[in-house]
Amino acid sequence: MKGFVQDIEDLAVKNDEFRNVLYTARHCQLVVMALKPKEEIGAEVHKLDQFFRVEEGTGEAVLDGVRTAIRAGFAVVVPAGTNHNIINTGTVPLKLYTLYAPPNHRDGVVHHTRAEAEADNEHFDGKTTE
Repeated sequence: MKGFVQDIEDLAVKNDEFRNVLYTARHCQLVVMALKPKEEIGAEVHKLDQFFRVEEGTGEAVLDGVRTAIRAGFAVVVPAGTNHNIINTGTVPLKLYTLYAPPNHRDGVVHHTRAEAEADNEHFDGKTTE
């Protein structure tokens, strides 16, 4: 079967990795993330669109300086060119998944920590899951 059909909420909640690329298609990519208490993704700007969905925890989405409290059930859409950050403001891990369109990371990459992610200068190399 081509494609990805799984319980994304369960995968996101069980994930303990800072970043885990689950599936890469030609035009989009599915990634689960877990931010430790007080941890953040880090302010960044992409030349692509990005969607976040929070499954557990509480945090803050910062889009071009505008801060919005987020919690389980919240979606955040980040248009290309928007300076953005996701910050865990709670006392438990912030579990979420994100879709990049087009892909942003190497297929299958796993970063256990934010420091590991920042040290790895990886980017999408054109290789998809299938």
